[in-house]
Order: sequence, then structure tokens, then C-alpha cells
Amino acid sequence: MTPIPEPIKVLYVDDEEGNLTAFRANFRREFEIRVSTSAAEGLAMLEQEPAHIVISDQRMPHMSGAQFLAAVRERWPRSIRIMLTGYSDIEAVIDAVNKGGIHAYITKPWDPLDLKLRLEQAYEMHSLRAERERMFQRYRQLFDNSGDPIVIVDSHGRFHEANSAAEKLIGHSRAELLSDKLT
Repeated sequence: MTPIPEPIKVLYVDDEEGNLTAFRANFRREFEIRVSTSAAEGLAMLEQEPAHIVISDQRMPHMSGAQFLAAVRERWPRSIRIMLTGYSDIEAVIDAVNKGGIHAYITKPWDPLDLKLRLEQAYEMHSLRAERERMFQRYRQLFDNSGDPIVIVDSHGRFHEANSAAEKLIGHSRAELLSDKLT
């Protein structure tokens, strides 16, 4: 039996109720939508349940979208962040990219088909990153727990990684092996 895929969770923060209503109406069938009229409320909602994708308007009272997305990046780095705004303020875009690590910048009015595609692409990015992390954790577990000595050495003969079996065989700690002080 194939497991049912998890619904794509999207949080949209915008101080204009009309934008939130339109967004929810357009995407409520495809995605699990949550909306908020303030950055502070959006952060509180993420505390309760993180979202795969976080979308924010740029111009909001008390906290700009770039500031909000920077806070999201800090606390929920796995969430894919998107800036959605009616203003073409280049400074806002630069802040959103540099501080918020946004995946996309979309101008209002948005096209529903284009935005749906971008949300699906953002979720695909989220899924690929999660899979890469799972694979790395599995690799790390196998590497660390292997009874066989394993070392990773570069073309200059420097150790970059060693497991505990390699430490025992070589007679040096991992820290000693990875330092350039072995002679």
C-alpha cells in the first residue's frame, strides 16, 4: 500500500485581508493553507506548526517581509521562503535575498497558475533537501558504526574523515588524524 503524501503546508503573511482571502480561495484545494495578518502572528503560528513554504508580503506594519523571512530562516531554516509584494523596491529584494534567503520574489498581482507552479517547485526543493538530509544521516550512521576502518583522504594525503575503527587501527584519535600534525 502506497503511503498518502503529506499535504503541502503553506503559511501566507500579509496585512491586507483581501489578499489573504484571495490566496486561500485560489489554493485551498491544492495546499494546506494558513494565513496571518501580521509577522508576529505568523511567527506564533510557525511555533505551533512549521510550514513547508512561508510567503510574506514585504510592506507590513511593525516588521517588513524581509525581516519576517529572516526570522523564519533563523528559526525554521528548512521552510522555503517566498516574497510576494506589489512594490518593486530593489532594496527589499536585496534584503529578502541576503537576510531571508528567499527562494523566489513574486510581484502582485500574481497569476494563480504561475504561483501554483512556484509553490509546487518550492515544495519540491523542500522535499529534495529533506531527502538529502535523510541520506546524509544514513551515510553518517553507516560510516560511524562500521566495524571496518574507513578514512577519506584527499589527493595530498590529508585525512578529511575517519571512523572509530580507523582510529583503533591507526592508533590516533579522529582529531589527531584530521589535524595536519601527523608525521
